[in-house]
Amino acid sequence: MAASVPTVAAEGLVVPPQRCPIMHQGAKRTSVPPAECPMHQSKAAECPMHQSKAAECPMHQSAAASSITSSSSSSPSAPAHQERAYEFVECPMKAANRDKGMTDINPDNMMPPPNQQPSPGQPFSLSVSRQESAIPRAGCGQNWVYPSEQMFWNAMLKKGWRWKEGDLNQKDMNDIIRIHNHNNDAAWQEILRWEALHKKECPCGPSLVRFGGKAKELTPRARLRHWMGYELPFDRHDWIVDRCGSEVRYVIDYYDAGALDHRHQNNTVLDVRPALESLGAVWDRMRVAWWRWTH
Repeated sequence: MAASVPTVAAEGLVVPPQRCPIMHQGAKRTSVPPAECPMHQSKAAECPMHQSKAAECPMHQSAAASSITSSSSSSPSAPAHQERAYEFVECPMKAANRDKGMTDINPDNMMPPPNQQPSPGQPFSLSVSRQESAIPRAGCGQNWVYPSEQMFWNAMLKKGWRWKEGDLNQKDMNDIIRIHNHNNDAAWQEILRWEALHKKECPCGPSLVRFGGKAKELTPRARLRHWMGYELPFDRHDWIVDRCGSEVRYVIDYYDAGALDHRHQNNTVLDVRPALESLGAVWDRMRVAWWRWTH
C-alpha cells in the first residue's frame, strides 16, 4: 500500500483437504459417504474465523450463509493478487515453482495468478515470501496478505519503471517491503480509532473491502496545506471499509516525515480520515477535531 512506489494487493487461499483421514475398511462402496467420516459432514454455516462472533454480529451470519453456495475457495470479487497468497506465506519456494508453466488465467476463478516469476534481465534475485497482515479481509475469515519483493518488483515494471545501474539493490527492495507493510499496518490502526466511534452499531469490528492508490489526485485538505506552505503528500490511498454492512471510504495522505521534521528521517506521517460523503462522516470529523482541539 504505501511507499513512494506502486502498491500491490494480495489475497489468501484455503486449500481443500486431499482425502478423508478415516479408512473405511470393509465398508461397502455406495454413492452415499459413511456418516462417521468427518470430512463428509456438512460444512459449517459460517466462516470459521467468525464463529465465535456470530452470536453478537448478524453480518457474519448472513455473509457466511451466502459463502456456502460458492464452489471457489475465495471470494469471486477478491483481487487477483490474493489468490494462493497463503501458499507463499507457508512455503514460498514451493508455491513459486508451482507457478511455472501456468497459464495467465486460473480456471478455478478465471483470474490471473500473482506474478512471482523473475522478470527478463532482472539483475538480482528477490524473495517470493509474503507476510500476512493484521487487516481482516471483508467476506472471509482470512486477513490481507502483503506482496513479496518479487511481486513488488514486477508491479513497478508493469507501471513503466525500468531498473538502472545504482537504482535499487536487494536490500533496498527488502526495506521497501518493510516500510510498505509498516505503513499499511499503521493506516489500519488509525482507521480502527475512527471506527471505535461506531462500536455499538458494529460490535464485530470493521474489515477492509478494497483499496486503491490515487497519488496524482490531491485531496482538498492536502491542497490547502500546500497553499499554507506545507509539503505535498507523496502518495494517497482510498480504503473502502465494511462497517457491518455499510461501506465507508477512508482517505489516507502519506507525508515524508523528514520533510516535516528532520528528526524523523525515513519515517512516514499518515493523515487518515473518513471521506466527507455522508452526514455521519462529517459529524465524526467534527467530533474528533473538537477533541483534538480541547485535549
